[in-house]
Amino acid sequence: MPFLGQDWRSPGWSWIKTEDGWKRIELYGNELGDNNNGIDLEELCDENKENLFTGNVCEVVAKKRKKDLYNNNTKSQFVYQEKWIYVQKESTRERHGYCTLGEAFNRLDFSSATQDIQRFTYVAKLLQLIARSQLPSLSGAAQKNYFNVLEKIVRKVLEDYHNPRLIKELLQDLSSTLCILTRGMGKSVLVGNINIWVCRLETILNWQQQLNNLQIPKQLSNGMTLRDLPLDMQNNILYKFSDACDIINLGQATPTLHMLSEDRHLWKKLCQFHFAEKQFCRHLILSERGHVDWKVMYFTLQKYYPKREQYGDTLHFCRHCSILFWKDSGHPCTANDPDNCLVPVSPQHFIDLFKF
Repeated sequence: MPFLGQDWRSPGWSWIKTEDGWKRIELYGNELGDNNNGIDLEELCDENKENLFTGNVCEVVAKKRKKDLYNNNTKSQFVYQEKWIYVQKESTRERHGYCTLGEAFNRLDFSSATQDIQRFTYVAKLLQLIARSQLPSLSGAAQKNYFNVLEKIVRKVLEDYHNPRLIKELLQDLSSTLCILTRGMGKSVLVGNINIWVCRLETILNWQQQLNNLQIPKQLSNGMTLRDLPLDMQNNILYKFSDACDIINLGQATPTLHMLSEDRHLWKKLCQFHFAEKQFCRHLILSERGHVDWKVMYFTLQKYYPKREQYGDTLHFCRHCSILFWKDSGHPCTANDPDNCLVPVSPQHFIDLFKF
């Protein structure tokens, strides 16, 4: 039968062959109203009812109905067993088509990655980059998965108080981008209904308010605290930090930590970790005593150059197979030495992989 329907974008009508010819099945009509979820498929297929569904027709209709209910009720549209994706940028003789950013976001398991502390910062940074420049390129399914992952991240922060500053920056970038894009609604810059995006923007503003009102409770403990540690150990803890804001916030805890957080050598190490020596020479800042003010220099350098990114776990790209995957999940590699073919993928590199 031809693919018929009142709207060319609709899934079409269901037909059944009878002695008098083909007849259309009236199952998904307006008479069902809001009671669609209460329909019993077995009753519709009962032999005592009108003989509309027989044999394979009943089975097909039942599968289609279950699929529609699943897509409408679930927050994540697609579930894949493989946690890897083949990155294809152009058609070849063996393969036709190409891989998009939205498809990669659907296939890779970002939802469970938010529960892993080592991957949390990586996923949050990736969502932030997508929010800044790649929202219009996401398909409807990718949008659904994107906001599903974002909701899990916000819930984790509200429950565990894990890195709220990073998520505040993510939501701020996302809300700013949506405000700009929704104003250009006549330009069709976003995939989907504009009212859906307005509702998502209201949800984001609600999340921002919850994070702004977040109060981290004071932990009561009778054991050893940070201030009870020797000065050398407290100093070593500060040297493990790679974020300047974390050093400043920790320095506000006690007078001793404040003294240690102002150490010139600490800020020198931080500058050397994030920036190259050639960049130092262009922006030398001296104090009144003639010494280099490394703290002021750090905040000056970050205005001109990107900071070094550091993540506990990242996605990996196999140069032999052109497959993107999480390392612990693995992928079907055919190389003789797979480890030499792996390249860690930063969030920005992930975005660049799908720029055509």
